[in-house]
Amino acid sequence: MEFTFTKMEGLGNDYLYVYDDPDKYDAPALSVKLSERHFGAGSDGMIWIMPSDNADFKMRIFNADGSEAKMCGNGIRCVGKFVYDHGYTDKSHLLIDTLSGIKTLDLQIEDGVAVGATVNMGKVEVEDPKTIDADGQSVTCRPVSVGNPHAVIFVDDAENAPLTTLGPKVEKHPAFPGGVNTEFVQVIDDHHLRMRVWERGSGVTLACGTGACASVAASVAAGYCPENEAVTVTLDGGDLHIRITEDGAAVMTGPATTVYKGEVTL
Repeated sequence: MEFTFTKMEGLGNDYLYVYDDPDKYDAPALSVKLSERHFGAGSDGMIWIMPSDNADFKMRIFNADGSEAKMCGNGIRCVGKFVYDHGYTDKSHLLIDTLSGIKTLDLQIEDGVAVGATVNMGKVEVEDPKTIDADGQSVTCRPVSVGNPHAVIFVDDAENAPLTTLGPKVEKHPAFPGGVNTEFVQVIDDHHLRMRVWERGSGVTLACGTGACASVAASVAAGYCPENEAVTVTLDGGDLHIRITEDGAAVMTGPATTVYKGEVTL
């Protein structure tokens, strides 16, 4: 059986995109197989796109370890590019149905091709700081929900943050029963953050859109950044621009890029 996909990335956060119903396949196992970077296509996971009764399209996300995610900020921008560039729609304003609700997306079109998007990610829920014990180390983080869970840890130097050591410990800490995405955030100034991420189910990734939204929301709550003004978040893969509105919603702007189209025999 020949199986086709399109590899796309948003700031290096790469997924394999398929216009099909994942329930027709063993989607978790397929994501594990194809995401492997030596024997597969290599990606942070797979994103499946389908028609929706409630929106223009529906997306489902499976991480590289086969677990299903509710939302992906970089992924949803690429979903918009995929359906526009492949001719599934001629609309630049789209409603995308996700497991964390319906999100609105406005595509940036250049010469008939989608190159990026602005997405209203919905209301962000920021909790009070929480201190946990991670293998004897006291860690203070800010739990944030952007439809999926995040733990934002403010650090003095993001480049030397304990991404690969502390990240997996926080991800699987009992304080976060379903696991959590872990962001290490350095405040450069009130309109600029440097963020690195350990993603739940994927490990280190070059970018995380929901993580960038969580980081700005936590920074606004802590008084580091202003409300309702664009904040640049520099990730390993590049920059995203995030604005937290007066009603607590996150508005994200960033690029979307097609890497290649592929085919594999299942």
